[in-house]
Amino acid sequence: MVQAQKIRDGGGPLIFSYMDKDGKIAVQQVADGFGMSKTQLAETAGLARETLYRPERSRGTKTQSRIREMLEIIGRVTEWAGGKEQAMAWYRAQPLPAFGGRTAEALVKDGKAAAVRDYLDHMALGGFA
Repeated sequence: MVQAQKIRDGGGPLIFSYMDKDGKIAVQQVADGFGMSKTQLAETAGLARETLYRPERSRGTKTQSRIREMLEIIGRVTEWAGGKEQAMAWYRAQPLPAFGGRTAEALVKDGKAAAVRDYLDHMALGGFA
């Protein structure tokens, strides 16, 4: 109970603040939390627009996985980016030298979220880009 309260109060990973009681990511909450429409969120996550407007598809495995990957990466950079909005801006626009100038957004869309997470872990340990 205390852990759940910490998460709601901002003391836990970003992704938990967007989960519903069933452990699924509530896409409308994510969109609202970042000041986006569902269409913009779908584009950012590399999903078809219709996916987030159909409840059965927005709760599907592929959709949940893609949104989860996006939130995990944004959550990792939130503190040093200066907030979740700045972290989203980094995610969408910052070219990553180790990936030929591609953004985290482009890499996640291509199914390379694990590579981005590994890169961020490397950087957190003092590695170079």
